[in-house]
Amino acid sequence: MTRADLTPGTQACQAAHAALDFAVTYPDLVGDWQASSNTLVILAVREELELAWLCQDAESAGLRTVRFHEPDLAGALTAAAFEPAAARLLRTLRALPLALSPPGPNRPRRHLTTDNGGR
Repeated sequence: MTRADLTPGTQACQAAHAALDFAVTYPDLVGDWQASSNTLVILAVREELELAWLCQDAESAGLRTVRFHEPDLAGALTAAAFEPAAARLLRTLRALPLALSPPGPNRPRRHLTTDNGGR
């Protein structure tokens, strides 16, 4: 999960950071996931506060999450990774767009560009 208010390159970098941190924190869970599905989905929320609320909802439901705070952006919460079981929660809480997806009625047009803003 990342933030739609970040540039596409930064979104990709931050999502990768969160995924790698999740793999280090929960290696057994990641091994089981890779053997059974190996599916990744990157969704986007509008901004940092919404991402924090979503993490809080998942954690309150007993789901394992890892939040990533970007040091180069003053420690801002930029992405989070959720265990595969969180898919049910994410589907029921909100209709979240795929990160970097084509524009929809409530999503502005965005272009993929090379971005040096992410780590």
